[in-house]
Amino acid sequence: MPAALKVLVVFGSRPEAIKMFPVVQALKSDARFAVSVCASGQHQSLLDQVLDIFDIAPDYRLSTMVPGQSLDNLCAVLLVKLGEVMDKEQPDWVLVQGDTATAMTAALAAYHRQIPVAHIEAGLRSHDIYRPWPEEANRRIITAVADLHFAPTGTAAATLLKEGVDRGRIHLTGNTGIDALFWIMSQIEREPEMIAGLDPLARRFAGKRIIVTTVHRRESIGSAMGDIAQALRQIAEREDVAVIVPLHPNPAVRAEFEPVLRDLDNVALIEPLDYPHFVGLLVMSDLILTDSGGVQEEAPACGCPVLVLRDTTERGEAISAGTARLVGTETGRIVSETNALLDDHVAYQAMARRHNPFGDGKAAWRILETLAEEAAAIGDRPLVLTKRVWEGGSAQPSKAFEWGL
Repeated sequence: MPAALKVLVVFGSRPEAIKMFPVVQALKSDARFAVSVCASGQHQSLLDQVLDIFDIAPDYRLSTMVPGQSLDNLCAVLLVKLGEVMDKEQPDWVLVQGDTATAMTAALAAYHRQIPVAHIEAGLRSHDIYRPWPEEANRRIITAVADLHFAPTGTAAATLLKEGVDRGRIHLTGNTGIDALFWIMSQIEREPEMIAGLDPLARRFAGKRIIVTTVHRRESIGSAMGDIAQALRQIAEREDVAVIVPLHPNPAVRAEFEPVLRDLDNVALIEPLDYPHFVGLLVMSDLILTDSGGVQEEAPACGCPVLVLRDTTERGEAISAGTARLVGTETGRIVSETNALLDDHVAYQAMARRHNPFGDGKAAWRILETLAEEAAAIGDRPLVLTKRVWEGGSAQPSKAFEWGL
């Protein structure tokens, strides 16, 4: 029997951990793989919530975050410390997810050691290198050094092809975030007490239409975030709504929202929720206002319309599907778009239909099988990557990459 493939899974933020959980779970259940997990420490407090819920015990926990540190310093520390982990582990593959500083530096550290990199959620692009910043550049850097590209959608795969990535390196999997979402929703259905912490909010705002707002983007901190806060204050003038804002721990974010909104009876500024409670909040919501990429993926599966507080998005599939709409950060437009949607029943129902273009809950399984089948050529042998895509959990011929190209 061949030796197990040594895989090092690296993540540092809460969204990464959520989206990596199904992959870690799948790999650890398969004897063909020997899995090590490294938590970079990029967002330690928020990350710990997810690790506890998903019962993930990292083999490595790094200390990399210093309050107020620059991106330069963060990336430098990550690059060195992640490289040290790889030198110790000597993995056959390094798996990274998404677009964080952790994902980008882990990919670079692996490249420096000629360790193959598999990129989960590859191919997302806003086509504006400063929006989202620095995530858009991080994605492009990872693409340049990755050996396998796990694209969540046909659009993402087509983007990689247009950028010159070899067809044989691209695998259409769906988004692992949907795997995690379906898993936690099934857990909540079996154990509703998991989200009992939402009961006080449900009682407080009974009979009102719930608007949930999450804001954290670096490029919005300052005047744009102030404009969003003012928009929420104006929206809260409606007697039929309640606004719930899970505040990001970044002090700069809190400084924009707390002075503007804390005195309003129908606004709740709350601490960040753990993953089950946040999913429960999405389910009970009538409308989401967000600049988060992950929420743009999750909300459609919960039948909740999304107004995206950005000028661009790397998740255009939700826009095309009609479940999300770009509204930017200008106060007047946010208010008018929100009021128009709440007051137009037909338009609201068109956006609220349950539809998710981001996956079917089987992405982790497809990633596992692709690694098992196509990553077998390691060591001194050349890396062999055959052309394969996936539909409905079964392998299909590579002609499925024709997606209108």
